[in-house]
Amino acid sequence: MFQNLTNFIDEVVSVELVLSFLKNSFRIIVIIFLAIYVLKIISKLVDKFFASQKYIDERKIKTLSAISKSFLKYGIYLFAGMMILAELGFSTTSLLAGAGVVGVALGFGAQGLVRDVLTGFFILFEDQFSVGDYVKISGLSGVVTDIGLRVTKLRDFSGEIHIIPNGSVDKVTNLSIGEMRAMVDIPVAYEENLNNVFSVLEGAMEKVKQDFPEIVEGPTVLGVSNFGDSEVVLRIVAQTTPMNQWKIERVIRLYTKEAFNENNIEIPYPRRVNITQ
Repeated sequence: MFQNLTNFIDEVVSVELVLSFLKNSFRIIVIIFLAIYVLKIISKLVDKFFASQKYIDERKIKTLSAISKSFLKYGIYLFAGMMILAELGFSTTSLLAGAGVVGVALGFGAQGLVRDVLTGFFILFEDQFSVGDYVKISGLSGVVTDIGLRVTKLRDFSGEIHIIPNGSVDKVTNLSIGEMRAMVDIPVAYEENLNNVFSVLEGAMEKVKQDFPEIVEGPTVLGVSNFGDSEVVLRIVAQTTPMNQWKIERVIRLYTKEAFNENNIEIPYPRRVNITQ
């Protein structure tokens, strides 16, 4: 009789443990899905909020949007993690109280993380660069795709993503602020009349200026910049809007080649003279 009662109690306890486990597991899954859903909703609200700001620079809007999403993401993950720990039976109050002690213990080891976060805020508020800018950082160059609380991501022209801790960002070259210089050296044969070449080039550069509004100033034919083995080198410069300097350099070369073809001006090539006795 006593043995049967003991077996019955064990079975009831086992069923209660299974039901409790299933109930807690279900709650944890709900918490995870709710966190993901809330994060998506908040991301859309952040995008909508910054899209409605008409008096903030577009570069600044992209940067503020990215770092706001990063901050909110960490906050939601932390809140969801605390709820999951509570479902697993941990005392969140004790965890929060012990966080201070753990924080002090790990403070020295987390100095790099703190430096990354603080530098991230300085990058934002000092407007060193923004999302969409073409920059050079720590020997790497590319377009800024994301600025987070801890890292900055660059995508170079080959498509590779470079992830740079914000704390290691010491020198930044921003190529997307202010006017940029386009410079092209044009080789011309020694036999050509340079006055005629200058006239042809100035006419071609006037067409370039008319056809491309990205040009702020120029293109200007500066004159002879060098003497090569078989050519006289002429230099042309122009000021362009950010990130368009390479495009204008290609255009200058194209219009120059077409103008030289129309006026029978020779672009030199290496020559070798054999003298026989």
